[in-house]
Amino acid sequence: MDYTNDPELNGKYLGTITKDFAAVSDTLSEASSQIRKRDISKYPIFVFARQEVPLGGLLINADEANLEWHVFASYLELFVQQGIVGQEGIEAFQSTYRDADEYCCLFVLDEEFTNFVYIPYPED
Repeated sequence: MDYTNDPELNGKYLGTITKDFAAVSDTLSEASSQIRKRDISKYPIFVFARQEVPLGGLLINADEANLEWHVFASYLELFVQQGIVGQEGIEAFQSTYRDADEYCCLFVLDEEFTNFVYIPYPED
């Protein structure tokens, strides 16, 4: 799996992801900070999925927040446990992971597209 931004992220996804991300970026930034401060993981991952999935804990319910994507809080070690990132992929993931204070690591999960995407947090 490619752990960098996927150039195939087409406008269909980019528009809806960006819109929902803008609405929840403060929550994701705070959750990322807490995951790192509490030494849960140095590599927070937020799963964007249109349906509920067993990947981390539900952070934002799309239906309740009037969004298109549910957001689940997770992290690298859980992705390894669940077999999404193989043991051989840990180093590659860590080397491409971006500064968590500046970028949000999303794992976009949909029927036509499944991959990691890094989106910069908005400037304050």
